[in-house]
Amino acid sequence: MLRDRERAADALNYLDAGCSREDWVRIGMAAKSAGLDFEDFHTWSATAGNYKGESECRTVWKSFSESGGVTPATLFGMARAQGWSDKTRAKDERPAQSITKPSPAPKTPVKQAASANAVDVWERCIPATPAEPYIYRKKGTPDGLRIYPASAPPLVIRGQNVAGYLVVPCWSGEHLQTLQFIPPGKADKLNLAGASFGDGFFTVGQIAERVFIVEGIGQAWAVNQATGAAAVVCFGAGRMATVAKKLRSQYPAARLVIVPDKGKEERAGKIAAAVSGEWVAMPADKPENYDANDYLQDAGASALLALLERAKGPEMRYRPLSDDDLCKLPPLRWRIKRVLPQTGLAAIYGASGSGKSFLVLDALQALAAGREWFGYKTKPCTVLYCALEGEGGIAGRVVAYRIRHGATAQNIRYLVQPFSLLDGEDITDLAQAIKAAGQGAGVVVLDTLNRAAPGADENDSKSMGQIIAAAKELQTLVGGLVVLVHHTGKDASKGLRGHSSLQAALDAAIEVRRDGDNREWLIAKSKDGEDGEAHPFKLDIVELGTDEDGEPITSCTVHPLDKVTEVMRRPLPPKSGNQRAVWDALGEIFRKAGNIKPEGAPDTVPEGRPCITLDAAIDATRTKLVCEPKRQTERAQAAIRGLVDKGLLVHEGGFVWCK
Repeated sequence: MLRDRERAADALNYLDAGCSREDWVRIGMAAKSAGLDFEDFHTWSATAGNYKGESECRTVWKSFSESGGVTPATLFGMARAQGWSDKTRAKDERPAQSITKPSPAPKTPVKQAASANAVDVWERCIPATPAEPYIYRKKGTPDGLRIYPASAPPLVIRGQNVAGYLVVPCWSGEHLQTLQFIPPGKADKLNLAGASFGDGFFTVGQIAERVFIVEGIGQAWAVNQATGAAAVVCFGAGRMATVAKKLRSQYPAARLVIVPDKGKEERAGKIAAAVSGEWVAMPADKPENYDANDYLQDAGASALLALLERAKGPEMRYRPLSDDDLCKLPPLRWRIKRVLPQTGLAAIYGASGSGKSFLVLDALQALAAGREWFGYKTKPCTVLYCALEGEGGIAGRVVAYRIRHGATAQNIRYLVQPFSLLDGEDITDLAQAIKAAGQGAGVVVLDTLNRAAPGADENDSKSMGQIIAAAKELQTLVGGLVVLVHHTGKDASKGLRGHSSLQAALDAAIEVRRDGDNREWLIAKSKDGEDGEAHPFKLDIVELGTDEDGEPITSCTVHPLDKVTEVMRRPLPPKSGNQRAVWDALGEIFRKAGNIKPEGAPDTVPEGRPCITLDAAIDATRTKLVCEPKRQTERAQAAIRGLVDKGLLVHEGGFVWCK
């Protein structure tokens, strides 16, 4: 049984796997009938120049039936027709020997004898010349090639006497793997029977920084002529992956470029990706199997060079950039120039009563209409304002804006229904509604973040992380810019309320400040923007009509102030200590005091400015200080004097008020 298998393997490997598909199938069926397995068939098939891959081999092998009518005799008969001799039969005719346990037959047939045969055939050949018909027709060179002479012993492959054929060697290092024979006319190329290509190839030119990988010698000549770079012959498209892998191993820093024939681009792309290489596509209007040599003949070396220089690389997750690459990147695109970017995540925040919601509406109306905002250019877009807090007053603000400005923009929409960033279904449904209304890739405002994330602990890093991830998910679904309207914490100087990860996640942030009737917004964070620049504004009261009791219904609109002539930039409030504690406490006291000037107050108190006695200020703030009770009054007095010295408070005639 083992000897029969050896005979079958020897006969199979003597045959040319590059035969017609009909013969290839018959040989495969005969091999299976003779007891060979798929690995034997696949190893033999891979030696063919027209090899198409393991998947096709396996599919065809599975289709072979044990009783398909093709017997081992077919395999042996086809091999004998090509000159194979049955060496095992000669062994059978020898005198019987003492019985010994035979060595196991190798799973893959040994090919050393075939390789040695390739060397013998190669040594019979003579050097090729430029006059050889195939070289002349393909505009090639004879370097490294030979001719099988008519004077040598006849060599017949697939019924063809190869005398006069051009011989292309397949080398694996210094080891000659096999030979390919190219006829002078336009007949098929033939491969030496019984020899394997292995991982060998033939190279036109000298391998250096860039290596082109092609199917045949004609394409290699064309590529080398056009580029001057080395071109490696794979002896068929089915061997490109094997050769590319071998080259990557031998030349890890080389730029490998796969150059397939027309119609094989998809496979070339996969091979390129596997070896971190590139690939080139023949022109789209060319027929199947059109190759680099055809293009050289049709369009010339310059055109082929231009085509090869447009090599495509596989999509990489990471792409390191040079200085020149960076300079070619498109500039940052703005929604409000140097204030809010066109895409990303932003916030507008401030203390309660600072006027941030009025400012938000003013900015959105300017964006929707494409008007300048506080002197900044805007890029018009669609806008969705989710009024999740104070939704009852949004209509009045819009009416006030119309009264003051004459009209509102047409491509702004409002949402007054509850919405939660922590509900994935809410995010999906809102994104669908935005796209259905044609509002995608514009600006979406969530006012406020607290109402958009009900029940979340803003100070907890995990909860804030979930809020940020949800906001970014919404931004990804709709595109454009998502703006969160948020509050400051108890210490307004520390910025956004809640965990610091929110500030870090933002692409831009606007802070809104208020001190009495004086308000301003400033850029707290911006990509390539003007961090810290303040812009003063006031809220103008607008009468909308009267209620059922005949009393006026009012709202407000934003009125920008000139930075120099209408308001002086006031000093910043203290960031910590007793002065900060007193300053925060006085803010609440002044708001409760109202705008009516108290009896006995100096005439210098501005009209409508909240004002209280110094004693009341001390008495209301001293308990906020962390010190011994007997020192609280003294410390409160010192803190108020410090605020006066800084220009934040005015003390006159026993009264104090904000400057």
